[in-house]
Parts: sequence; C-alpha cells; structure tokens
Amino acid sequence: MRNYRSVSAAVFAVAFCALLGGFFGRSALVAQDQVPEQYRVFTAALGAVEANYVGKAESDRLVYSAITGMLQTLDPHSSFMDPRSYAQMRERQEGRYYGLGISINVIDGEITVFSLFEGSPAYQKGLRRGDVIAQIEGEDTKGWTSDQAVRKLRGPRGTPVRIAIRRAGYDTLIPLEVLRDEIHIPTVRAAFMIDGTTGYVLLSEFGENSDAELGRALRDLGSKGMRRLVLDLRGNPGGALDQAIRISNRFLPRGDLIVYTRGRVPNSDQDYRATQASDYLDLPMITLVNRNSASASEIVSGALQDHDRALVVGETTFGKALVQSVYRVSQGAGVAVTTARYYTPSGRLIQRAWDGTFDEYLTYTLREQNANVAHKAEDMKLTDAGRRVYSGGGVEPDRRFDGPLEGFNPGRFGRTLFARNLFDSYAQRFTRRGDTRIAEKPTTAPRELGDDYEITDAMVAEFKQLVQETGLRVDETAWRQEQPFIRAMLRFEIDLDLFGVESARRNLSKVDPQLQFALTLFPEAEALMRLGGTSTRAQR
Repeated sequence: MRNYRSVSAAVFAVAFCALLGGFFGRSALVAQDQVPEQYRVFTAALGAVEANYVGKAESDRLVYSAITGMLQTLDPHSSFMDPRSYAQMRERQEGRYYGLGISINVIDGEITVFSLFEGSPAYQKGLRRGDVIAQIEGEDTKGWTSDQAVRKLRGPRGTPVRIAIRRAGYDTLIPLEVLRDEIHIPTVRAAFMIDGTTGYVLLSEFGENSDAELGRALRDLGSKGMRRLVLDLRGNPGGALDQAIRISNRFLPRGDLIVYTRGRVPNSDQDYRATQASDYLDLPMITLVNRNSASASEIVSGALQDHDRALVVGETTFGKALVQSVYRVSQGAGVAVTTARYYTPSGRLIQRAWDGTFDEYLTYTLREQNANVAHKAEDMKLTDAGRRVYSGGGVEPDRRFDGPLEGFNPGRFGRTLFARNLFDSYAQRFTRRGDTRIAEKPTTAPRELGDDYEITDAMVAEFKQLVQETGLRVDETAWRQEQPFIRAMLRFEIDLDLFGVESARRNLSKVDPQLQFALTLFPEAEALMRLGGTSTRAQR
C-alpha cells in the first residue's frame, strides 16, 4: 500500500506542477530544461522521507503540504485545497448541498453544532447552536474529527440519519431521525424595512445566486415603500467576481465601468462594464463596510464610490485586489492561483502591501485602524465628480465610524467576551415560547421567551455570573463601560438562537452604532447622487 500511495502521490505532484507550468505561459518555456530536474529533486525527497522517516508518513499529506508551502511563497491568497476543502468551496459558491443544514466544530473532543440554516432539516427537527451530536447511527462520536462526522451526516437526498444530541438541561440524550435534503445557503441573510422609507439588505458573501437573491429582496422592499437603501457589506469576505459585477450593475447605468483586471495569462486583461438597464438609479444609497469587507465587497463598494453612486460609511476595507483562478487538479483537490489584479473604475489598485511572512497582512483585522493615513501623491485618483480617493490599502470610507464587532467598537474586555462565545453560551439557557419541535421533556425547564422580550437587569446579572464562572476576571469599570455592547449582544445571540437571523438583525439595527450613524447621512447620500449626475448618465 505504501509503494502504491507513493507512486500515486508522485504522479499527482508531477501532474500538478505541469498544470502550474501551463498557467505561467512563456516563462515556463524559458526554464523548461530545469523542470525535469526539479521533478526528480521533489520525488527523490518524497521517496527518502517515505523510506526512512522514523514515524508514519502519509504520502498525500506530504504532497499537499509541499504544494501549500510552494504557493505560500507567492502571495497571501494563492492556496491549495485538499479534496474536502475544495468540495466545501464549491458548495459555498453553488449555495447548495445535501445534508442536514448545520455547521459543526469539534469542541473538547465533541461534535458541536456551530450554526444552522433556518428551514433546514436540522432546524425543523429542533437542533440549535451548542447542541452536541453525541451519536450518529448509534456510534459514539466522542473523539471524532469534523470530517468523520460530515461523512456520516451527509448523503443522498431523502435518506434518514439517526442522531442523538446532548443539550444543557437534559439528563439523557435526545434521539432524532433527520431526513437529508438539499440545503440552500443564502447569501442575503436579512432584508427588511428599517423605517417607512429605508430598506436594509445584509449581503454576507458573493455566491452563485447572490444577484438573484438581491433582486428578490429589492423587489420585496420596493413593494413595501423603499425610497432609500442601506447595503450592508460588513464582514463580507467576497466570492464570485461575476456576482460582484451583476450586483454593481443593479445600481449603475449601462456602460459604466465596474472593474478591470490586468494579469499575465491569456484573457486576464478584461474591462467589466454594466451591460443591463437598472431599475434603481435614483435610489439614494449608503454602503456599509468594515475591516472584514474584502475582495468582491471592495469591487462593489469601490465602483459605487468611484461613480459617486453611494456614500461609503464605516471602516477602511481589508484591501484584497488579487484575482484567484480556481483550478481542479487531481483526486478532487484544487488550487487557487493569483492570475490578475483588479482595479476600480478610477484606476485604484486597493491591494495592501504584505510582509514576507504575511503575518502583518493576515492580522490586519485584529489591529486598530489609523484614520489619518498619509497618502502618496501618485496614489490619488478622482471619482466621476472629482472627489479624491486613493490606491494602496483598501477602500477608505467617505465617512468613518469604527465598529468592527456588529457595529460596535468595544474595548479589550468586551472583545474577550465576544471571542470566547460567552453571549451565545448564555443564549442556550432559553427556549422559544411554544416551541414543540423537541418532544422530550428537560430535567431543568429552560425559560421561555416570546419575541417581545427585553434584556432585563436580572439577565445581565446572570450573564455576569456566567462570565465569572468561566474564570474571567470582571473589571467593574469595563463592565459598566461595555453595557450597551453587552446588552446588544445578549439580545442578538438570543434572537439568533430562538427567532432567526432577520429578527436578530432587525432588533440589532435599532442599537447598532455604525448603522445608526449611517442613517443620519442620507442627506449627504442624496447630494452625492446629484453631484455624480446618475440620472444624466442614465439618459445617455
């Protein structure tokens, strides 16, 4: 078996490297005399490790790690995906798969539900965040990897899977039989009216169905009286380029440049323009972004800003302007190779510089932003109306308001509470009034809440006790200072658990400091539209 796997891995490595050679065109031909020797060096090293290493050496893991290391010498975003990672990436892009509709993590050796999609088979059966899947098909899952659990939980549509969950308040396991079904992964996570005229849309990422989802949301909000829009791209890591272009086109007139790419491989030099007529050219817009908005989010916010179409509010975005082409290589694995850079309509390259180890680059979102960045004269570009914007480090907002955590900017203590998932741990103490999905009776009856509940002082005190029980020291000054954030997150996590994403977002929107600040800026957004002359361009 070892010899077979060694040969298979070596063939995979050679095939992979041959593919990479094709990606880089003429430069590969220049060095073609060196390539066979490089193959021999790699396969000889692989063989030496397999034959002599003191421990167990898995050929596929060695090859995968070697490819990962090779790509990490290029840039922060070229990457290798093993078969599982590649399949997961395709699921996110396609927005669907067959299973139960849950995301799982391994916590203290236990398969724990991390999140679930509303309306999914798991949701309908009553699963919730924090549940431990203790058994699958009668097998104890203690010590399993998430891969092992996923292989057991997924399967053909309509087939059942028997699980048993452990939940706080129950002395015994809760047995459930769940039918697998097609799971749709929505990217428009919330869409509602903030007030009588203001629509709100939260777009969490750019998948293959994002434009269609946004179209449905806009039509629905329009029927409810929407006259202005907040497009929330905070925390959106990006995704499909074509969806960013289509979504931008919904707010820009036909003919406007949205983004252009420049690279070295064939067809990498492309100009992407709005090709469809828009129904929303006269809709005042505010686009919310933060330090976790990246890639396709920056294409959309950059295009809307350059054409003076939307007022961009929040924080400076991540600064990723490298385009990855994803290739399926062999044995179900894939590789994402940076093949081009993208530029906003004004000519901005918003890619941030990176250090040799990528450490500073990848920890960007953990550090405070400098609101007064000094720009080089050559980085200055102009929007359609002549406003100054700059290359070299993300999309800078037109109006800054720091709020990296759900619109709040808490101190160290508040961020620690958030990072340790203490808010959602507390939410598990409650259940939705009238929820009968779980037939078994708990040993300790959870407290029932209706959707009209409020966060009381008693609940805050109880949460404080939970924090102290975890061993975290409570600084009383910090506790008082963080009260708005603490109360907002308690409400948000309980809503998320019991009443769904849209209800949680709707209630959070009432206290979200970043969003509330943005709502005061619609007069500026309307003035910006007149400055940009959107209606005039639309008549061309």
